[in-house]
Amino acid sequence: MPTIPSDQNFFVVDLHYIAPFEDIEPALDAHVEFLEQNYASGRFIASGPKEPRTGGVIIATAETRTDLEEVLETDPFKQRQLAEYTITEFRASMRADQLKS
Repeated sequence: MPTIPSDQNFFVVDLHYIAPFEDIEPALDAHVEFLEQNYASGRFIASGPKEPRTGGVIIATAETRTDLEEVLETDPFKQRQLAEYTITEFRASMRADQLKS
C-alpha cells in the first residue's frame, strides 16, 4: 500500500442507493471498475457494501474535498443517478504505520 502524505485529509463516503437494487445490479461491474481505478491511483483505501444493502462506504484520501467530489462524479452510480453521497472529511491525528509517509 502506498503511504499517504501527512497533509492529505481522509474522507468517509457514504453511498445511499436512490434506486431499487434491481437497477443497481446492472451497474455493479462498471462501479467496481471505477473503484479499482481509484485504488490503483492511491485515492481509495477501503470500500464495501453496507449491511443491510442500502448502499456502500468508501474510505478515501485526497488533497481537497473538491478533488474527491470530482472523482465521485465519474462513478457510474452517480452518472446513472443510482446513488447519492454523503462525504465526511477528517484530518487523521493518528494513523496505522502502513498509512504514514
